[in-house]
Amino acid sequence: MLKDNVLHLLSSASVPLSGQAMSQSLGVSRAAVWKAMEALRTEGYEIDSRPGLGYRLLSAPDVLSPGELTRLGQIVGNRVICLDVTDSTNNECKRLAAEGAPSGLVVIAGEQTGGKGRRGRSFQSLPGKGLYLSVLLRPQCSLVQIQQLTAWCAVAVCRAVERLGDLSCQIKWVNDPLLDGKKLCGILCELGVDDDGRLDYVVMGMGINVSQSEADFGPELSAMATSLGQHMTQPPRRADVASALIAELNTLWESFPRRREDYLKEYRRRCVTTAREVRLIQDGESRDAFAERINEDFTLHVRFPDGGEEDVFSGEASVRGLYGYA
Repeated sequence: MLKDNVLHLLSSASVPLSGQAMSQSLGVSRAAVWKAMEALRTEGYEIDSRPGLGYRLLSAPDVLSPGELTRLGQIVGNRVICLDVTDSTNNECKRLAAEGAPSGLVVIAGEQTGGKGRRGRSFQSLPGKGLYLSVLLRPQCSLVQIQQLTAWCAVAVCRAVERLGDLSCQIKWVNDPLLDGKKLCGILCELGVDDDGRLDYVVMGMGINVSQSEADFGPELSAMATSLGQHMTQPPRRADVASALIAELNTLWESFPRRREDYLKEYRRRCVTTAREVRLIQDGESRDAFAERINEDFTLHVRFPDGGEEDVFSGEASVRGLYGYA
């Protein structure tokens, strides 16, 4: 814990910090602060120390640490748990929700052994290659509004990705962030209810592909999936991706549901599904249609070849021409 607290002070500081100032802030001895510094250096953190000035964090390794990612004073990220491996960050959030964990808790894992996608699918979670992050939220709003949260989350992911470099992120309805037409991230939102059947919490889970190569995905997935590293000169640190994502998720939660029009406008601008021929997949059946627009509630309005129309609330809309049918 002391090591994480020291790292939090270093990563949050814009100027060098003296050992004395840190020891007073943390209520420990200067010797304890020095030992924490040495432990961080052993893990690969580059920390400059100069007499009369103090300590300054110069660079950090590709590790995930609560000390670097905790954001005191904001809702999302007020508590961050980093695990080497777990079955699913969504499952871990739900377990902690049952124990009374507060809104804004973030769980991150370096690897998932049972990563989950939509409609009961598995989600590839290679160790050290992606960012697997879930946030626990305890909303005070209607179920109708909560049903729109997944679409909001897709916008937040796109914004976070674009913080990392010169990237342009799109969305395939409902909630697939894309880079150059290939899927970058999976999003899964799950609800929990109390004994009286009332909404107790929401868990928003995201798996962002960070450093996977085509070989990592394999022949089948590489045709439709991509990673940040394939669009940048080098893959970003997972902690930098997590930091950007936590910031955007906090902005989302501070805005929800009040700024629906802002998120809807951006969602429509980024959406690659509209004005395209699509194949709707619902309850195991598929139908061809033309996707006309995104409605006010983020549902998809489609027109069928026979002239019939429908507002689609769930399922998948595979887009013709987007890596075959996506």
